[in-house]
Amino acid sequence: MPRIRSGTLSLFVLVTLLGLRSEIHAQSSGQNSNLLTQVQAIPLDGVEGRIDHFGLDAKHKRLFVAALGNDTVEVVDLTTGKVTQEIRNLQAPQGIGFAPESNRLAVANDRDGSCRLYDGASLQQTATVELKDDADNVRYDAAAGRFWVGYGDGGLAEIDPKSGKQTANVKLDAHPESFQLESKGKRIFVNVPNAGHIAVIDRGTGRVIEKIPLREASANFPMALDEVDQRIFIGCRKPAKLLVLDMQTSKTVATVDIVGDTDDLFYDAANKRIYVSGGEGHVTVICQTNADTYNVGGQITTAPGARTSFLVRETGTLYVAVPRRGQQKAELRVFAVTPAK
Repeated sequence: MPRIRSGTLSLFVLVTLLGLRSEIHAQSSGQNSNLLTQVQAIPLDGVEGRIDHFGLDAKHKRLFVAALGNDTVEVVDLTTGKVTQEIRNLQAPQGIGFAPESNRLAVANDRDGSCRLYDGASLQQTATVELKDDADNVRYDAAAGRFWVGYGDGGLAEIDPKSGKQTANVKLDAHPESFQLESKGKRIFVNVPNAGHIAVIDRGTGRVIEKIPLREASANFPMALDEVDQRIFIGCRKPAKLLVLDMQTSKTVATVDIVGDTDDLFYDAANKRIYVSGGEGHVTVICQTNADTYNVGGQITTAPGARTSFLVRETGTLYVAVPRRGQQKAELRVFAVTPAK
């Protein structure tokens, strides 16, 4: 039998594995897939500890990164791909929102429960709203010109960025994680993992109008909406599943296996995909065939602890936060989205 060279054998094995498996694995940060391609790594020099959520100032091409374990917000210039400013002396920042009309930045802090507002130009603090405990995710309601902030043992606060005052409060059964606002309606969908449900709020009346129990999985943290097809995407950790719910009937129409320890997910309507980042060290890319049919298109390797991410739809770019761990450097890994054919 002729001798097979090791390089030829390795190529044969690789091709065979790719042919047998439907999932695509990028096994190093520089390796590409047909869904996402890493194009850049932005250093977060001096950032220690866990990194949480992001905010975007699209007009000025700035990405705000909540460096929770570092008590800072890192301001990244997306044109140069560098950290250009830093907001310091925070108290474990978790959520960030940006209001372009009023040019206000909102930063929610875990440790003291504050939501601090900053002038977008100077980044000087303009106001503080004391929510007392565990201020977390932030969303901006562009139609009403208000921030919404999840906090404490069960609350959602509405804040006016211009006056710096809290204008409404909604009571929930437990601490809220990710929540999403309808752009063409009045509902807010809120993950309440310790209560095992999704709370549905009418933001016109400020009342909970429905509680959707989750039976297929628990520890529901990230969320995204597909308003065209009327679907809610829920990332769960126990077990690691994506649940797809009908926004009208509240029924689960699909479940898909995803990366473990997820903390962010985004729906890419233009390409009919969902990107789910998790601390297990991958981004699961899910392809949407139709409103009820979903399949894993790829698993893109990132890094241990890279739980949070942010999709900039206008540029087709996914940013994944990598925390410093041992020899692993803190950085943002930047992935270009390959348009669907």
